[in-house]
Amino acid sequence: MKKRQLNYTANSYVKLNKNMQHKLAQNHALRIYNSNSIYSFIPKNGCSTMRLSLALANGCISDPKDFEWIHNNSLTFSADLPSLLLADYTFVILRCPFARLASVYLDKIVSTTWIRRSLQNMLKGKLESDEMTFRVFVKSLIHNETLRHNIHWRPQTDFLVYKEYDDYFNLENFSFAKDTIESKTHINIVDARNLTRHGIDSFILNSDSSYADYLVEDLQKLKRNGQAPQPSALYDDELITLVQNIYKEDISLYKCFFGNENLMFS
Repeated sequence: MKKRQLNYTANSYVKLNKNMQHKLAQNHALRIYNSNSIYSFIPKNGCSTMRLSLALANGCISDPKDFEWIHNNSLTFSADLPSLLLADYTFVILRCPFARLASVYLDKIVSTTWIRRSLQNMLKGKLESDEMTFRVFVKSLIHNETLRHNIHWRPQTDFLVYKEYDDYFNLENFSFAKDTIESKTHINIVDARNLTRHGIDSFILNSDSSYADYLVEDLQKLKRNGQAPQPSALYDDELITLVQNIYKEDISLYKCFFGNENLMFS
């Protein structure tokens, strides 16, 4: 049996259940029971599809139409310490950090009012929630408390419970990941995108101008008309540099396994 080495346990000598870095990563390490596997769930990295597939495979729902179950049960399959250390197979799905942040903004800031207002409160009400342009959003993440305020834009490295996984996949090549994961975990991966509608897959994507400074209201109007910015059109040189600095570790991790090919900005 392969020895598993945990990522954050030695960072602090407090009791393990008080080690917040490890606790976050452990909570997001989900068990696949029939293959004794661990999937590290990173928000905005195809996680609805994976959580739906786990709920079906682990016998908690029997039909994809019950997909709403996953929203109140994100951590239901969280692994305990023995499960982490005795797992037969471990994997994680990473995503281009630029693409992930654009997806977070268009979904959780533009379309999810309470998350936008929560971030506004973190900024001590310095602006109205509908003034949260992509530029304002990215600049707010310079501060660590804001960067880690919400799991959807929290750095991907924070969710890695192991120092090393058996497999690292990227969302940009999910068709390859799907076949391999199904083969190794004996689950059937069910696409949840048409059920949750969190993404922009069904939208006409515009790249006719820079959308970095569009107000939330203007982006909401676009989405109501079935349109959205091409994710890369949210960025300019300033924002690319900011994200490169804020998510330096995520970018380095991604490039280590997948190179520059699928990075939005290399």
